[in-house]
Amino acid sequence: MIVSRTAPDPRSLHERIAADLRDEIMNGDLAPGARMPSTARLKERFTASNATVQKALQLLKDEQLVVGRAGAAVTVRDHRQRTLRPAAYTAPAEPGQPYRWLTEAPGPGERARSRLLEVGEVTPPADVAEALGLAAGGTAVLRRQVLSIGDEPVELVASYYPVEIARGTAITEARKIKGGTPTLLAELGHRPVRSVDRVSARVPTQEQYTRLQLPGSLPVLHTLRVVYGEGGRPIEVSVMTKAGHLNELLYEFGAE
Repeated sequence: MIVSRTAPDPRSLHERIAADLRDEIMNGDLAPGARMPSTARLKERFTASNATVQKALQLLKDEQLVVGRAGAAVTVRDHRQRTLRPAAYTAPAEPGQPYRWLTEAPGPGERARSRLLEVGEVTPPADVAEALGLAAGGTAVLRRQVLSIGDEPVELVASYYPVEIARGTAITEARKIKGGTPTLLAELGHRPVRSVDRVSARVPTQEQYTRLQLPGSLPVLHTLRVVYGEGGRPIEVSVMTKAGHLNELLYEFGAE
């Protein structure tokens, strides 16, 4: 008979406590606005000291999952995770309207904004170059920005465009594009037809950690999106990074 042995969790006790409570917050067992279990109950449940329980709760506070102060009840934040619908942001905006992410990602009473970080012609990373079908050493036009809701940075976006499409257009200019690049691409005769997302969890880079104001060493969601135009030509490749513990991606699709 083969007996399966599971290696013990090497994390410190307060990290393991935070992990279990984090999962209960994420799945809704600890609902938005609910009080967290008392310190006494958590000490009993996890066979932990008061100091260890407080360290676990502090981790969750740093991650913006719970709120509270010493001597007061700790409660789950009103929103555990932000649900983002990638398919809703790829279509051109309606005439006179801003980039769809800015209007559809925020919740009621929230306001979104974008801040342009960089625009220029660059040699893209290997995975982006492959998606664009570039030859070795080929270049693309990069537009890099951070998207925020309220004061909270939500997503770091680096979008790459074929030089032959972008040159001589507003894509190369260091200013915001009304309606976003999906709208401009459509106006230039390159209407998005199909998008393919590759999503993975990764350890954040130094810039991602700083730009997104991440706590601790939690992973980020990394999306490589290839947008195709007519004839299957790639017209945009975007690399999008967001905090994994604060965001979820919602995809809807039928059976093939």
